[in-house]
Amino acid sequence: MEAYPLQWPNRPRTPRPQRSRFDVQSGYARDCLVDEIRRLGGKNVVISTNIKLRQDGLPYASAKEPDDSGVAVYFQYKGQSMCFACDKWDLVRDNMQAIRKTIEALRGIERWGTGEMVQQAFNGFALLEAPRSVLWHEVLGVSKLADQFEVKTAYRQKLKETHPDTGGSAEDFEKVQIAWRQYQEQAA
Repeated sequence: MEAYPLQWPNRPRTPRPQRSRFDVQSGYARDCLVDEIRRLGGKNVVISTNIKLRQDGLPYASAKEPDDSGVAVYFQYKGQSMCFACDKWDLVRDNMQAIRKTIEALRGIERWGTGEMVQQAFNGFALLEAPRSVLWHEVLGVSKLADQFEVKTAYRQKLKETHPDTGGSAEDFEKVQIAWRQYQEQAA
């Protein structure tokens, strides 16, 4: 897993990050996050951001704030790959702090005697593989060398077949629309 540049997991992004109420310095947020993961029992910690890295692989505390303040933290927990990601806040240090506080709260659940809930919660943070990218011509069922008329005809037919009102699924209908946009971008 690469720490720089940011390796965002297969999850939606926050459209407009907000200012947080955390009052934390970058180095402190980074170091406390790593410590919290280690207390949990996590290993092989990678903090991925758009901040350049020090020699030890951690982001510089004094670095200029990047345009994308998202943070994704990857680590191993009980043999499973985990990912905690946050981009709700407009500063990298605040997103690190939010992840640290989340892990701290989960550790509290474990300490308070309801440890089976921690494993259930962590199952939701397990790192999921990105879905395989499907090519536009595969979705539309045509050759990638097909002419525009053939592609447009296949697109219209697939729209009819996959439309939810005619027995198709919203997911398949969306795939057809994405395939059409991919074709148009390539053809332009």
